[in-house]
Amino acid sequence: MSGTQASGRSFVALRGGARSWRADLLAGLTLAAIAAPEQMATARMGGFAPSIGFLAFIAGALGFALFGASRRMSVGADSTITPIFAASLATVAAAGSAQYAALAVLLALFVGAMMIAAGLFRAGWVANLLSIPVMTGFLAGVAVHIVLSQTPALLGLPSGVAVFSHLADIRPDSALIGLGALAAILAMEKWGPKGVAPLLAMTGAAAVSVGFGLEARGLPVIGPFSAVAPPPPIGAVSLDDLSRVAGLAVLLTLLVMTQGAAVSRAYAEEGENNGIDRDFIGLGAGSVLAGLIGAFPVNASPPRTAIVAESGGRSQWAGLTAAAVTALVAAFGEPALRHVPEAALAAILFYIAGRLIRLEAMRDIFHRSPAEFLLIPATAAAMTLLPAQIGVALAIILSLINGAWATTRADLRIFERLPGETVWWPRGLVSAGETLAGVAVVGFQAPLSFLNADQFRAQLLEVAGRPPTRLIVLEAAAIVSIDYTAARALALAIDECHARGCDFAIARLESVRAEAALRASGVMEALARQDGGGQRRIFHSVDEALRQLAGSAERDAIDHGEGKAPGDAAP
Repeated sequence: MSGTQASGRSFVALRGGARSWRADLLAGLTLAAIAAPEQMATARMGGFAPSIGFLAFIAGALGFALFGASRRMSVGADSTITPIFAASLATVAAAGSAQYAALAVLLALFVGAMMIAAGLFRAGWVANLLSIPVMTGFLAGVAVHIVLSQTPALLGLPSGVAVFSHLADIRPDSALIGLGALAAILAMEKWGPKGVAPLLAMTGAAAVSVGFGLEARGLPVIGPFSAVAPPPPIGAVSLDDLSRVAGLAVLLTLLVMTQGAAVSRAYAEEGENNGIDRDFIGLGAGSVLAGLIGAFPVNASPPRTAIVAESGGRSQWAGLTAAAVTALVAAFGEPALRHVPEAALAAILFYIAGRLIRLEAMRDIFHRSPAEFLLIPATAAAMTLLPAQIGVALAIILSLINGAWATTRADLRIFERLPGETVWWPRGLVSAGETLAGVAVVGFQAPLSFLNADQFRAQLLEVAGRPPTRLIVLEAAAIVSIDYTAARALALAIDECHARGCDFAIARLESVRAEAALRASGVMEALARQDGGGQRRIFHSVDEALRQLAGSAERDAIDHGEGKAPGDAAP
């Protein structure tokens, strides 16, 4: 895609602000009120200074505004991917160390480069590797991980300690501030100003800390921080560390693609083109920019994007406004922010974790597909109990297994002609239909692949073995693709049907890709071998095939709209 096209698409994403700058300004201020405390909390969760969260948000907003397509998507530090890469990096370097920061910068550059490549090569389909049940369980697992990792900070304990073995060390003032801040956020979300609830709770916690002198008594607070991150020593990273970061970057890229695509689709305006590949480039640019200024990978945020939409934001000017406000907070807000208790940031993360648990989606999945519902606790357990990379990989594997399992469950269906019509329809889906003596019209309503080839062949031969079947017509409208293994199985089945004295034809092969596969794999030759190639074997409709290949009695029945009812003898 050319640079002119890229800049043109990005200009469209920004142009909405010229028509409604007041709405974008309001949405940007609202977004900044939410993003400032959230970005600080997410950075602390990842083992970074709070100011690094500001840098990640600024980089994400600027990179996406320049290159992304979505007009509302908010990009920055994200509570979905941060605990994953933080847990992984902590196995290589101590959180907060120079090596840890260097690894995070390299990770941001890797993820950004992969996202840009995914956008340029139009790899948006990869985002579909995680099904909704698996993604729901994945987010629930991340929520549990956030709660477990932030409970010590909420209770005034050192990071990473086992809470149950340090109950005597819990600080009552920290617990009261943390739980009070969480209760205040939840109360304001229900009855008060929703958009600024985290900011007001954080401000109130800081006021309590200063007003009652709790900081002087040892209450853990954010403390002094610099608005500018020192450049991390990239040279301190070994080749072994580099290989670990590269593997982690692949998993994070898939998650960023999945969440980015979901946000892009969910919050697209009516009539707005869904430029997911362009959004991938914007997300990648955000991560690259974040790495260049010393931050960590960024991601699209569903809650923040929802705030932009609910506040009336129409373009990326809302995100740029929020980034500008955040930059001012980072530059001049340190004297006030240094007094914010760590328990208050933990409370904000508890609140974010609660929003990651999608109870409504869980209930809907449970009622509509109980079997798929089991994927939710399985994925959540994997994310909670296993190392981050293994949990993510297992989530992807579970999603793929679920998709493969659905494909293998497809069965060959008997088709019947609707009374008085020329339409052939799967048996039992509508009113009772008719069949013709000695003729079996069948269909396989799934792509044909190695996953179901043997089952398809066995069921096809079972139909051919039911006397007095003399002709099988495969209604192939639903077979949109066929791989080599399945095509060979179909060719062998045609030969076996012919050996049993049963003719074979294919009708409504609408997929160009499937037809090309059948020609390349020998199926057309198998069809032609039935009578020396003298008759057509591929037809536009079932009726056309029957008129060409059925006997005279069957042709008369077709012409007069006659057939046998389901209770009559039929294959």
